[in-house]
Amino acid sequence: MSDKFHGLTQAEADKRLKEDGLNEVPEPEYNFFKEFLSKLWNLSAWILEAALILECILGKWVQSLFVLLMLLFAAFNGASKKKQSRRVLNNISHKLTPTVSVERDGKWIKLDSKQLVKGDLISLKRGDVLAADVKIVDGNLACDESSITGESKPVKKAIDDTAFAGTTVVEGDGLAVVTATGKDSRSGKTINLINNSAAPGHLQQLLTKIIYYLCLLDGVLTLVIIIASFFKGGNFNTFINMLPFLAMMFIASIPVAMPSTFALSNSFEATRLSKEGVLTSDLTGIQDAANLNLLLLDKTGTITENKTAVAAWTDLSDLPDKDVLALAGAATDKRNAGIIDTAIDEYLVENNIPVMNAENFTPFTSDTGYSMADVAGHNAKLGSFKQLSLIDKHADEEISGINFKAGRSVAVLIDDKLAGVFILQDKVRTDSKAALAELKKRGVRPIMLTGDNQKTAAAVAEQVDLTGKVISIHDFNENTDINDLAGIADVLPEDKLKMVKLFQEKGYIVGMTGDGVNDAPALKQAEVGIAVSNAADVAKRSGKMVLLDDGLGSIVKILDAGHRVYQRMTTWSLTKLARTAELTMLLTFGYLFFDYIPMALNAMVIYTIMNNMVTMMIGTDRTHITYKPENWNMAKLAKIAFSLAAGWTLIGIGFVWFLNTHGWSHGAVSTMVYVYLVLSAMLIVLITRTRKYFWQDYPSKLVGSVQIADVLLTFILALCGWAMVQISIQNLAITVIVAIIAAIIIDLIYQPVMKNRYIITINFIN
Repeated sequence: MSDKFHGLTQAEADKRLKEDGLNEVPEPEYNFFKEFLSKLWNLSAWILEAALILECILGKWVQSLFVLLMLLFAAFNGASKKKQSRRVLNNISHKLTPTVSVERDGKWIKLDSKQLVKGDLISLKRGDVLAADVKIVDGNLACDESSITGESKPVKKAIDDTAFAGTTVVEGDGLAVVTATGKDSRSGKTINLINNSAAPGHLQQLLTKIIYYLCLLDGVLTLVIIIASFFKGGNFNTFINMLPFLAMMFIASIPVAMPSTFALSNSFEATRLSKEGVLTSDLTGIQDAANLNLLLLDKTGTITENKTAVAAWTDLSDLPDKDVLALAGAATDKRNAGIIDTAIDEYLVENNIPVMNAENFTPFTSDTGYSMADVAGHNAKLGSFKQLSLIDKHADEEISGINFKAGRSVAVLIDDKLAGVFILQDKVRTDSKAALAELKKRGVRPIMLTGDNQKTAAAVAEQVDLTGKVISIHDFNENTDINDLAGIADVLPEDKLKMVKLFQEKGYIVGMTGDGVNDAPALKQAEVGIAVSNAADVAKRSGKMVLLDDGLGSIVKILDAGHRVYQRMTTWSLTKLARTAELTMLLTFGYLFFDYIPMALNAMVIYTIMNNMVTMMIGTDRTHITYKPENWNMAKLAKIAFSLAAGWTLIGIGFVWFLNTHGWSHGAVSTMVYVYLVLSAMLIVLITRTRKYFWQDYPSKLVGSVQIADVLLTFILALCGWAMVQISIQNLAITVIVAIIAAIIIDLIYQPVMKNRYIITINFIN
């Protein structure tokens, strides 16, 4: 029946494309002002705003100006980085534009969906996401219209019914004519496979935890200062005079730069991955990759080459071999050829078998298990032997000489009688063995999933050194020993979601590769859902990553990107916690021991702003790749950070004691403490960013440049006495020497401890 319908000529299509424009709706322009205002309404902003009001009430106008600038900078920088992240994802999204099967000039071609025009004849199959409004002209199908109606129940579509852009074909197949494109379609937008969220939920959780730890520390130390001030003979006026300092201690606790750092690091890696053959559709997929410890892998197209070839053909009919193959070829899908269709068609070409056009053709569906064609007075069916043997009850009697374990079998029925069997084999990719070894080296357990039988799957697992048992899905349950599992055979697409959930319930962070429409729920459920290069549109939309290349090498790149993000944010978290704890403890103990807060208020504000500048750049820092799954253990990070802070504080208090007992004025001490704190903050970044001693490694150019600028500005302010008491170059040199000695002592203790913890963790995993 499809012969009754024909598409446009290329000339007609070009004319309509020129008149109507591309099949797309320009996305609304990014509203920077709206995003800027939103950054003024969150937990971090509220603390800054409360401090600003307090400074104004107390008449501290200079400090109020600094706090206001910090608040505006945080909002401006956050909005700018979100704009940058969105621009990165938008650039990547253009590479994810779906292709559509279109008839032009009487031939079926694959076309970028943006090139669709009204009047185009397109072919639809299960898993397609409609890129335009269409009218069904042939076939029966059902669409998931939840994207436009909110209702998840499939809607049946018969001939002359309209299906809308943005909906997904979940059942059947057919032909349709495009009726509306771009802004004229009902949804008013083209398919967009990108989730434009630049601020993942995990970031907000981490942000909240860091604020909690810092505010808890500040609250305790503030209470200590207040109580101590009254014991030292102070009164209410003393308390009022100390409020600006206490407010600044809380301001210093706010992770102003964290959202920007996280967004910068994620978008930086998304851009890098796009150049390495991996498109990111959700930034959370990058950070979750660092935690990945279990990966479910499709065999076909991932472990094996995405090409299946006929390894053997057995003719079981009374017809000439050439005639049987020609009839079988008529039952392959020419409009939406799958792997098996392509393999059989190529086999026919190699054997010079002429192509026969079907009078009526019914594509393969998982419900029937076969495709069917009426041609030259015969009915040909092409599908699984299991399904076709239900039609020909005597089929089992004809197959004694066929080795079904040699590969994937495809049976042919002619007029409902078994006529022959194809044996198809997938070739293992040359890079699979090395890539799987690299995954295992990183602490990720790979488990192969395949629809093949158990023995075929076991043979493939052995070729790529997957250790453990290969079991049938029928033997898989919650008691299965995952540590002794290499693969699962006889897997149907519907089984995958159940497996992902079961592994997650056992505490695994699960990654999964998939390509079909039935893989979509499991891809969405997995922490790191990866759609392979030949995946259906709906699978690409459901996964967080889309591979452009076949094979496993790209998955290793995803893991590396996740580890780089994790390492940068670990450095950021340790640095933020350590330097803030150092600041608050040094000022608190300074007040308790020496009866004054040993740092000028203006210097405290400048110190906070300068530190945020350098920590923001950590998102671009050079990193090392770890070979174990990571986890965000804030309690552990807090212990490490507070240990570092304790070391710097102890040396700092000793330094302040020496200055106070050897004739330095309070003003000079205050400026020298400011210089010491800035240098310690810069050195903490260098210490925590590497597993080597800080003098053996170097940061990225951007991080290093901002650090040098911060240090030079600090020296200029101290030597010129701007916003603080002026000190001599000798005093500056003394402070620099003390800070460097402190860093060396601390790093000589810190690095061996961290290295031992890392080795213990690796041994535990192995």
